[in-house]
Amino acid sequence: MREPDDFNAAFSAMSRSRPDCLMMVTDALTMLNRQRVLDYAAEQKISPMYEFSAVARAGGLMSYGIDQADAFKLAADYVARVLKGAKPGDLPVEQPNRYFLVVNLKTAKSLGLTIPQSLLLRADEVIQ
Repeated sequence: MREPDDFNAAFSAMSRSRPDCLMMVTDALTMLNRQRVLDYAAEQKISPMYEFSAVARAGGLMSYGIDQADAFKLAADYVARVLKGAKPGDLPVEQPNRYFLVVNLKTAKSLGLTIPQSLLLRADEVIQ
């Protein structure tokens, strides 16, 4: 999808194919339109999963992705090193090493789903 109007075509295609779940890849467009996706998923009884915990907290079924606070700290550290004179090409490539699993039990209940206890025990956050 490249623009907000593309969501309508995507929703139409999903209505025809009747998926059980939806994995939303997060970018600026999908984050800005996340409520539209959440509303559609709830209306159609589709289980939505995302990369960012903010979307699970807003009504998605679950999220599994990087710890955004750690990623922002890592980016700030790179900027600080460059501002202190480091050459960007000389800096090592680093990746976030902490991932968060958030499960929204309220959404699970609305979809008629039971989340296994084993998954809840692994979750970093469970939304009641």
